Amino acid sequence: MSADMKVLLVDDHEDNLFAMESILAPLGYPLELATSGDAALKAALHGGIAVAVLDVVMPGVSGLDVARYLSRLTQTQLIPVILVTGMGQDSELAAQALHLGVADYLIKPLDPWALRIKVQYLYRTSALLAAGPRQRGPRNHPAEPTQLASQLPTRRRQLHSPEAVRVPRQPDEPPR
Repeated sequence: MSADMKVLLVDDHEDNLFAMESILAPLGYPLELATSGDAALKAALHGGIAVAVLDVVMPGVSGLDVARYLSRLTQTQLIPVILVTGMGQDSELAAQALHLGVADYLIKPLDPWALRIKVQYLYRTSALLAAGPRQRGPRNHPAEPTQLASQLPTRRRQLHSPEAVRVPRQPDEPPR
């Protein structure tokens, strides 16, 4: 991920923006602030957004609307979104948010540590996605999806073979 990738913070109340900025500043990521859904959409369409933290209730274009637009556009659909609300627990709103594919749904007042951890994780995930496929994956397995797909039939046969499920017999057990 290039060094100019930012965390987009969106809230129509500047004191809430300042609070989120203060919470996330120790991470060292560049932050972009917006006070409306329209400004958030412009920032996302301009590019360079790694993670978006959106207030749900804003005049005009709400955070839920922004998340909906971002999920529909090819150039922004991979931006992870965290929705933030001060309306308390609302199961219908949470269901709508999760149906849109948002990464998380938080209730104000925000737990600073939880917000930092979630943003840090999503920022790193965005960095991996932006970097593209790796040459080698964990345990030295090829990470290319086509390579993995071509290996599936062989691995399935290995897993279903009698040798794959053999349990060693204990010395005092009778033979099976």
